[in-house]
Amino acid sequence: MTNSEQGKTYLGVPVYRPKTAFFELSSCEGCQLQLLNNESSLLAFLSLVDVVNFREAMTERSDAFEIAFVEGSVTRSDEVERLKKIREKAKILVAFGSCACFGGVNQLKNRFSREWTKKEVYGEHAVETEFARPLEDVVSVDLKIFGCPVKKEEVEKIIINIATGKSVIYPKYPVCMECKANENICLFDIGEPCLGPITRAGCDSWCPNSRFGCWGCRGPADDANVEQLKVIMKKHGFSEETLLDRLECFGGFSDFAKEIRETIS
Repeated sequence: MTNSEQGKTYLGVPVYRPKTAFFELSSCEGCQLQLLNNESSLLAFLSLVDVVNFREAMTERSDAFEIAFVEGSVTRSDEVERLKKIREKAKILVAFGSCACFGGVNQLKNRFSREWTKKEVYGEHAVETEFARPLEDVVSVDLKIFGCPVKKEEVEKIIINIATGKSVIYPKYPVCMECKANENICLFDIGEPCLGPITRAGCDSWCPNSRFGCWGCRGPADDANVEQLKVIMKKHGFSEETLLDRLECFGGFSDFAKEIRETIS
């Protein structure tokens, strides 16, 4: 019996429910937790997919999946092998969250030597840890869902598109567009630095809505004008180091940050 014959629908329309699995590498697992946080739409979300592996939410396990959502960055050799096996089984592999897309907060340690990092964090304990890398440094990635953590509503929208065979289109405009649409006060005007002018939208200006400046967890918007942001930051009394702190935080702006740091070093 097919899924349609079982009466599985979304908004009254029969849909194909692909077998879906969730995995984590080096991460806090906050992106997976986001999917479970909004109980009001959880059942509707689960009607879209047949979840066969999700450690945070179920005890059952299956290696028969079509879509794999992988959270976290790659920091160990065993994660490399695990990720390659997931890639072999998945028809669609989704980099799930900033760590998977860019290296995330984990990649901050890449600025230091591996031996120094091991000693400072783990002391004399023998722990394998390498530089943090995004998934696409190891395997091919079919889709990316940005954010730290991901925005649950965006994840649901993307999964609807996958289930119904529609294209996944990312916003090309920056977070500032969403911030203005939400009628927020510009955070620069209240003394808060913000990467909203250059960061890819799609989060509904989540942080600025709470008067918290954007840190660029979604990576650069199309045609991100970092040079103009430098002018804006300087105008409001913020140093290039302040700008670099934000550009380097999640890894999405690493190329821009490298260029700036070379000019001030």
